[in-house]
Amino acid sequence: MPVMTTAQALVKFLDNQYVSFDGKENKFVDGIFTVFGHGIVVGLGQALDENPGGLRVYQGKNEQGMAHAATAYAKQNNRRRIIACASSIGPGAANMVTAAATATVNHIPLLLFPADTFSTRQPDPVLQQFEQSQSLTITTNDAYKPVCRYWDRIARPEHLMSAMINAMRALTDPSNAGAVCISLCQDVEGEAYDFPEEFFRKRVHRITRVSAPEEEIEDIAAVIASSEKPMVICGGGVRYSEAGQTLMDFCEKFNIPYGETQSGKSATPASCRYNMGGVGVTGNSSGNTIARNADCIIGVGTRFSDFTTASKSLYPETKIVTINTSRFDAYKLGAVKAVGDAKKCLEQLTAALMAKGYCSAYTDEFDNAKADWDKEMERLTNYAVDENFEPLIKARYEATIPEFIKMTGSALTQTQALAYIRNHIDENAVAVGAAGSLPGCMQRMWTTEILYTYNMEYGYSCMGYEIAGAFGSKLAMPDREVYAFCGDGSYLMLHSELVTSIQEGAKINVMLFDNAGFGCINNLQMSNGIGNLATEFRKRDENGQLLGDLIPIDFAACAAGYGVKTYTARTLEELAAALEDSKKQTVSTLIDIKVLPKSMTDGYDAWWNVGVASVSESESVREAYKNKAENLKKARKY
Repeated sequence: MPVMTTAQALVKFLDNQYVSFDGKENKFVDGIFTVFGHGIVVGLGQALDENPGGLRVYQGKNEQGMAHAATAYAKQNNRRRIIACASSIGPGAANMVTAAATATVNHIPLLLFPADTFSTRQPDPVLQQFEQSQSLTITTNDAYKPVCRYWDRIARPEHLMSAMINAMRALTDPSNAGAVCISLCQDVEGEAYDFPEEFFRKRVHRITRVSAPEEEIEDIAAVIASSEKPMVICGGGVRYSEAGQTLMDFCEKFNIPYGETQSGKSATPASCRYNMGGVGVTGNSSGNTIARNADCIIGVGTRFSDFTTASKSLYPETKIVTINTSRFDAYKLGAVKAVGDAKKCLEQLTAALMAKGYCSAYTDEFDNAKADWDKEMERLTNYAVDENFEPLIKARYEATIPEFIKMTGSALTQTQALAYIRNHIDENAVAVGAAGSLPGCMQRMWTTEILYTYNMEYGYSCMGYEIAGAFGSKLAMPDREVYAFCGDGSYLMLHSELVTSIQEGAKINVMLFDNAGFGCINNLQMSNGIGNLATEFRKRDENGQLLGDLIPIDFAACAAGYGVKTYTARTLEELAAALEDSKKQTVSTLIDIKVLPKSMTDGYDAWWNVGVASVSESESVREAYKNKAENLKKARKY
């Protein structure tokens, strides 16, 4: 048996993990991101320095950022390749907790190795140790327990073997994928043990397509067969099952339209006749019109988030059936369920409905809905602000618009800019986003014809994912152009992996939409009767009182200091020139796009339930609460 340290054994084990899907086998762990600190550098760091095997080591700049990059890498590889992440003890470990939650919510495998306190407790409290007086067994890494699918602590070398086998189980389980935390006591990292050779053999983790029981297929087939106008909701499970073509064949055979969730977008082409586009709070008019009038919703690989269901108001009394690998998600909305792989179950369902001679009663309804949305797309593409600022904004917004135009010299709208970018970049380019108003605009306006060219993190909508996610997507698809779509708020929150992209020679393109604040949340607060509070970037005096001036930020100058090729766009002409020149660059680029506040898309007949104050001295807040109460009466109860 080979004698080696725990860390050395860990590296050797990771280097011998493979996955197999539909008979295609590939290496599972491609590398490790790390920000070395004292808790990891002489343990795991020594092992990686001495013999990394086939693992590539990437130097992160922020632990959360590198973990977001790893999440995007796994997503872009449809969960079948990963990059692990390692951090030091304490603050370095705590920084990855947000990323762990992001991965778990989105069902993306993310393998994390935060360093921990000494197993012996000899030097306690060790540098950066978090002490909890009620129990010395509690450390910072216990914070991972609520946000991971599997958690373990390596307090002895022998623990590594069962821990890593279970880690692989969780990471390769389609029904339960998410973050895995293996906490490494820093003294144990360097301890030696006679590990059995069997632990290091090549392991192939087979991701299998699970069929649903025939009884469950019959259950959902019976519900659909009793429906005249059903609609499919295409979720992320369709993408990860690679079931897009099967879904389109199903919809064509039975004349059923479908809408997309953020995770399901790009699993099928936008041009498919049956594809209504986005559905829900960030959906478009065609998807929401069909959903609201459907008499049966068929969820395929979706967890029915509040945005997909418009807080359960979009189809409040409609029959619901669902196909999902996760039994937990399959039970959502009290649905009639089939638990299994999306592609396999759709094939089973096709056979069952054919046996019943089923076809929907749709004639031209969804074709007309798509035609209406095409007209709206044309309007949004050419959306400009006239001298009266109508119909862009209501009276309470008028002061900000002239101020922004005076400060930036730009009257460019967000929808204009987004449509232009979509129409002038490569069709196979990968678009990455996460938070703010851009995900809504993109679910509505961004068309995808090439598979898996849309990497939107919207399960957690985590600000700061965008640039790190673009970097991870570029590592996964080095032959594609990758574009990060982020607002100025997200950029300020986390953009450090932009430097890593320069370091690794992995060109990404940052489309930075600067509207001088947290524009999406500003919309939300003001539309619910609240004043303009702490959502615009404005100067204050020494007493904390607003001076009123918006803060001008030169984001292009900021990124240029990193070595990024940068541009500033205030007009479509400047945006066009910047886009064309950016395609010629070999280093990462950033276009600082100055877009008018309030110039994003709005909701299309979809309500979002938020915690509006039930008691207020403000008439506008009372009116907002009344509106909430009325919508809540119409919504599904569970």
